[in-house]
Amino acid sequence: MRSIDDLDTPAILIDAGRAEANIARAQAHADSHGLKLRPHIKTHKLPYWAKKQVAAGAIGITCQKIGEAEIMADAGLTDIFLPYNILGRAKLERLKALHGRVTLSVTTDSMDTLMGLAATFTDPGHRLPVLVECDTGMGRCGVQSAGEAVALASEIGKVRGLVFGGLMTYPGAGRAAATEAWLADAQQALAASGLACERISSGGTPDMWRSGEHSVVTEYRPGTYIYLDRYQVAKGVGSLDDCALTVLSTVVSRPTPTRAILDAGSKALSSDTLGLADFGELLGISGARVTSLSEEHGNVTLSGGAELRIGERVRIVPDHCCVVTNLFDEVHLIEGDKVIETLPLKARGRMG
Repeated sequence: MRSIDDLDTPAILIDAGRAEANIARAQAHADSHGLKLRPHIKTHKLPYWAKKQVAAGAIGITCQKIGEAEIMADAGLTDIFLPYNILGRAKLERLKALHGRVTLSVTTDSMDTLMGLAATFTDPGHRLPVLVECDTGMGRCGVQSAGEAVALASEIGKVRGLVFGGLMTYPGAGRAAATEAWLADAQQALAASGLACERISSGGTPDMWRSGEHSVVTEYRPGTYIYLDRYQVAKGVGSLDDCALTVLSTVVSRPTPTRAILDAGSKALSSDTLGLADFGELLGISGARVTSLSEEHGNVTLSGGAELRIGERVRIVPDHCCVVTNLFDEVHLIEGDKVIETLPLKARGRMG
């Protein structure tokens, strides 16, 4: 069995025990609050973990791109949600083929997207569930009011090859109460119009832990929870000891007593800080933060007596693990210092 000392750097390490514990913790929370869990694979991009999430009790998975969903279907995952506006003939044909292989559901927030779906899915014997995406405060995609949700749901119901599947949102962080009120209003408006809404899907790892037993949300789509990162720690979801993903890196230069350079730059750590002050911190080395990045160099500021030597190998906890995963071709599952398995990131780079 290889050791992490045998790996070239930079490399992604996944502490398998921590990831398994994070899966179990989230599933237990969902079960105790009557929530269905539908994890988002954008964080790990691996059938390996998707299967473990389903085995732990998840009802299915969430993918953001058709290419990701195709990889998961090839691996035997059978219930997939695509919460994205699918447009264009080529993508719609791929979506139709996928619908023939797995239990599939999608979203729309406009008549334009709905018209493409309506023209593609015409079999009343095998209808495609379509959820209405709602902007509950994130300011991204989604209808803007309960009235618009009712109107679009009514149009979905008129299409012979489609069926209204419910409501979906990705809420702004920290807006759990406002999101709940928005969705409750929409659910009531749908009921008043004679439209049943049995599925209400929400997402975002931090706010999942604030979901109560009496929420209108019926399913949750957390992604980052499996690995966690510095952003999730800052939001109180866990501690650094719960973070399963780290980037193994080598110190390549020590220009000054308070500065060191790593071989992990923006092509390994990403420049997406999610608003945090630094780009990562070194595990187990207090006072060592990655404070700037160029493409192939990570600039570490040392304080409080922190020391690093040239050639030393360190592990970095990134700010946002999801985008870091997408920068590598493989990950190494570890147990302590031992590499137990190396997995190719099969869904990486699937842009369409």
